[in-house]
Amino acid sequence: MKSLLIFVLLALTGISSYAEDGSRLWMSTPNTVAHCKVITKAPASKTIDIARQELENHWTLGSKVSLVLNKSLRLGEGYKVIAKSNGTSYEASVHASQPIGLLYGAYDLLRMQNSGTIALHGNRANTSVEKVEKPTFPTRMLNHWDNLDGSIERGYAGKSIWKWEQMNNGVMSETLKNRIQQYAAANASIGINATVLNNVNASPKMLTHEYLSKVKLIADILRPYGITTYLSINFATPMALGDTKTADPLDKTVAGWWKKKAKEVYKLIPDFGGFLVKANSEGQPGPGDYQRTHAEGANLLADAVKPYGGKIIWRSFVYGANHKNEDRVKQSLSEFKPMDGKFRPNVILQSKNGPLDFQPREPFAPIFMQLKKTPQYGELQITQEYLGQSKHLVYLAPMWKEFFSFVHPSLMQGIAAVANIGDDTNWCGHPFSQANWYAFGRLAWNPQLTSEEIADEWLRQTFSMPDEAITTMKNVMMESREACVNYMMPLGLHHIFKFDHHYGPEPDGFKADYPLEWCPVYYHQADSIGVGFDRTIATGSAATAQYPEPYASEYDNIATCPDEYLLWFHHVPWTYRMKSGKTLWQELCDKYNAGVATVRNHRYIWHYKMKPYVDAERWNHVDTLLNEQFGNAKEWRDVCLDYFQTFSKLPIE
Repeated sequence: MKSLLIFVLLALTGISSYAEDGSRLWMSTPNTVAHCKVITKAPASKTIDIARQELENHWTLGSKVSLVLNKSLRLGEGYKVIAKSNGTSYEASVHASQPIGLLYGAYDLLRMQNSGTIALHGNRANTSVEKVEKPTFPTRMLNHWDNLDGSIERGYAGKSIWKWEQMNNGVMSETLKNRIQQYAAANASIGINATVLNNVNASPKMLTHEYLSKVKLIADILRPYGITTYLSINFATPMALGDTKTADPLDKTVAGWWKKKAKEVYKLIPDFGGFLVKANSEGQPGPGDYQRTHAEGANLLADAVKPYGGKIIWRSFVYGANHKNEDRVKQSLSEFKPMDGKFRPNVILQSKNGPLDFQPREPFAPIFMQLKKTPQYGELQITQEYLGQSKHLVYLAPMWKEFFSFVHPSLMQGIAAVANIGDDTNWCGHPFSQANWYAFGRLAWNPQLTSEEIADEWLRQTFSMPDEAITTMKNVMMESREACVNYMMPLGLHHIFKFDHHYGPEPDGFKADYPLEWCPVYYHQADSIGVGFDRTIATGSAATAQYPEPYASEYDNIATCPDEYLLWFHHVPWTYRMKSGKTLWQELCDKYNAGVATVRNHRYIWHYKMKPYVDAERWNHVDTLLNEQFGNAKEWRDVCLDYFQTFSKLPIE
């Protein structure tokens, strides 16, 4: 009887029977009360069918929506959306020159509805909208670091969503198919149009026919959602599979193997995007194994995929091979600048946002401004490898906006990000880590959006909260990244994490059998005089000279270097007087304490203020995680200050 009453109540109220477990992400639940009619003025298309179905299932502000395909609009992937209110309902239409534009426009309509941008009641009642949207970046890509055994490198949300064992003989399980469709819809809803399925530390098996036939099944699902499929490859694959005696890019048999393999791939997947390559970095094979350049290696592959319109995305994350004993943050530019202009036109160089490795804060990578002839993608990291992983609430949009404030989007042909997606019920481990996936997509579409706007959108679509609660949690999200920097590595400190897993502090970290540039002591350089890495021209590694003006001069001079990068570029005395008037040591103590205090406040807000507005499952989950984050923040502060005090000999404040 109790179950029956619950069912009746749900039916009467139109409330979804879906559990509030985060599985729906920011996507709305199907409308079970009334359906709108979608009028389509376009030829038959799977993509348009999806757009129609999404609107029929989720649009509630009117009884009719028109989808109009008009190639003369010349909007590319973009669209024009019109939503006019007559006071009681909305008359809406989406216009586009491609089917994918209609799908993106349909999702925009739903986003405006579900975030309250347009409404029939409340503060924004009867607001009408007419706008044209076009993506800033042609390529907006997720990089999955998923392995064939189901594990995910730097994955904190369970196993891989690509269940290879559930794909056999050209068929995949319905459960897996539904999950991948949900993944595709979520990406399309925020404009992501490309995905790399596997880890950059790639297995050669990825290019066997067994796995390529499975990749085809995934690509077939992703295609109607406007998502192009790419694969990471191991550069030595032909040799590893026993088909050639070498992987030398100038060997004719090797070139022939790659051409044959490209033909096989494109026969299975005609719209295959291309290959992502990590070469001669962290033990991965590459052209350097044969005294060849990265350009020669990339061009080999580029020639193989060129007949099919494919791309080769070559990562610039390379260090320790040809530039031993050089400051690690300089090595990428040192390696690739001499090759600028020597790559084939279909080679893209993919560079991390900073010159080191996805730190909570680092200056922008100068390679974006120094390479003039080679197209580049920016590489961000959604998964929080160095920002508390899926245990810390850290909203990353402010960090990415910081990057775009230095590196204009016009300098890049695309933007990629390492995904934080796994098979956990809520996809991302931490409920608020979903916001980072969402934010990446929105910024990849439009880098001009503010972090606040994106946070507001995500919160309103993800939680049923009143405006005051939305404002409160938006402030929490906006404070979270700076808090993370403060309790981990303020004032330009960097890479002082525990070895291997990178969770928690280890400022004294040193292993003789490890490369020095993997050891925390290499980066902070603490001694009795001060702390920080001297990268100045006169006395240090001269990394500042890699930057264009005015940044080179600004960063090189301790008096003008911004506080947030001070210890990145300078070895600073403990008693150095900061812009605040405090000594460096006092400022360091204050920053660590401020970071802990902010997390303490965030924990208090969630525990005592948000419970009435959040379902029990997600409230308990976030509450537990905030407790862990608070403990870890204190650990960071206490371990780091205790360690640095052994050098400063000053009291901890």
